Amino acid sequence: MRQVVHDRGYVVPVLDESGDVAGKDYGVGGSPTAYFIDREGRLIGRLAGSRDWSDPAARAFIQALLDGR
Repeated sequence: MRQVVHDRGYVVPVLDESGDVAGKDYGVGGSPTAYFIDREGRLIGRLAGSRDWSDPAARAFIQALLDGR
């Protein structure tokens, strides 16, 4: 995973560069993949592939998750 982060020139924080959490704990892989973890540390969703997170619909989705809806 570290090599993928380096090769693709990611400019956002990558919290799991080793791939241990995604691969070992949640059994998922691939990049880019977004993981949604609740406040208790449980995987509640994932999306594979790139997304435009600045899109109003994406921002509303994230806000709904943060608001607990």
